Amino acid sequence: MGFKELLDSWRAGAAAPRAPKLYEVRLPVDDAARLAALAEMFPGRRPEELITELLGAALQEVAAAMPYVAGQRVISTDEQGDPVYEDVGPTPRFIELARRHRQRLEAQARPAPGEPRRAPAKRAGKPRRRA
Repeated sequence: MGFKELLDSWRAGAAAPRAPKLYEVRLPVDDAARLAALAEMFPGRRPEELITELLGAALQEVAAAMPYVAGQRVISTDEQGDPVYEDVGPTPRFIELARRHRQRLEAQARPAPGEPRRAPAKRAGKPRRRA
């Protein structure tokens, strides 16, 4: 999903399933200001949802930008009958690693047989600052 489609989905609604692990980041001031602007423009979305969806769109663009590097082995032929060589660049490794991690994360999110499904842990209110 590109950024235009992301903006359209924010106007429309639903979000994808979430991993059980929580990631925390400290944003640069300019990024935090732009995030606040988006949150104000799209009041139905919490800043955390915007960050999640922006990161997803950015990761898709990173994957799409990985270069194709032709290997020696022919894996197919195209419509004109020309050989298509295996990709020996970073893309196949990225795809395989992402697939493996997705399977691991999905397995962690599933309850063991006979175990009731747990609701995701909610964070308590804002942490208190120490003096």
